[in-house]
Amino acid sequence: MAATARSNNSKTKSVGDAVPSSIVTRNMVKFSEPTGNVYESLNIIGKRARQISSAMKDELNSKLADFASTVDNLEEVFENREQIEISKYYEKLPKPTLVAIEEFLDGKVYFRHPEPDAEAAPTAKK
Repeated sequence: MAATARSNNSKTKSVGDAVPSSIVTRNMVKFSEPTGNVYESLNIIGKRARQISSAMKDELNSKLADFASTVDNLEEVFENREQIEISKYYEKLPKPTLVAIEEFLDGKVYFRHPEPDAEAAPTAKK
């Protein structure tokens, strides 16, 4: 079954502050508690991580676009320093997968199973 995931918290930065930046040993039973299936839980976490990653990428690209240079000259090096500082900031943020795991374990991720549509599922006729 496919599940859709969405966070109750739209800000990724505030969630990322409490997320450990290193590897942590996890209890797999805790992953399966909300859904009853560890694989389904990991699927939901993966979908949420993709959402977080996409949001972070869009935010980074919009900030870098502010400093984009259309003219090639010697001042380009100084303009690129600002871009480098922004990139370094985003590299230090916790990875989207770690943020998604913390959100899932804290119960901040909303997920549901879509109801099968009668028209979408054709019946087999003999």
